[in-house]
Amino acid sequence: MSTDLTLHQRRRSPTAVELAGIPWLALLKPDEYASVVTALKVGDALPGDFVCRVGRPVTYWFGVVEGLLKMSSDNEQGRTMTFTGVPPGGWFGEGTALKRESYRYNMQALRKSVVAGLPVDTFHWLLDHSIGFNRFVMNQLNERLAQFIAAREIDRMSNPDVRVARSLAALFNPVLYPGVGELLRITQQELAYLVGLSRQRVNEALAALEAQGSIRVEYGGVRILDLEALRSSIYARVA
Repeated sequence: MSTDLTLHQRRRSPTAVELAGIPWLALLKPDEYASVVTALKVGDALPGDFVCRVGRPVTYWFGVVEGLLKMSSDNEQGRTMTFTGVPPGGWFGEGTALKRESYRYNMQALRKSVVAGLPVDTFHWLLDHSIGFNRFVMNQLNERLAQFIAAREIDRMSNPDVRVARSLAALFNPVLYPGVGELLRITQQELAYLVGLSRQRVNEALAALEAQGSIRVEYGGVRILDLEALRSSIYARVA
């Protein structure tokens, strides 16, 4: 695979295994599936590759089949603000696709990832023809709104443990990221990028959360043991 080509130029048709990792395809009727599957493309993103950038017009609705992306934006002072990470099974940008406007954030691969794209015209065709797809998008919008409201409240806190817990709870969201399951494949350095803390401070926060019994740090990732306890511990600290 040549790194001289852009991610868009490296796009290809998805494999059967990759199609199986796209959650909303199972909600389509056979004729809808047949109309859509030929339009779907995937790209093999390398670390640092941008999937979309601020100011670029929307062309695809994107999802993560494998890997990990981060959503961020640069403020007026030139500092990068990271909003969230997007693990396997997560799809993003439906609001931008609905309005056919330019992106207001950057999406960048933190590691080698497989990213799927549905052309925006096909996205709108599904909205016009598929009840199952409409319900999926509505659930996405509703869940994401709740997630960002909570994130805005918690980001006002200076407690690093809260920030780590919030990021983990968001990444284990079963509605937005059904491909994660109970084990999130993430390194402490990747989590540090998402949270905006040092790797050492993230390690300390993970140790505290593990002592509480909410998570277990395993080789190559973090296993959720009690998601409700993790969420409850967050809001107890915010209150």
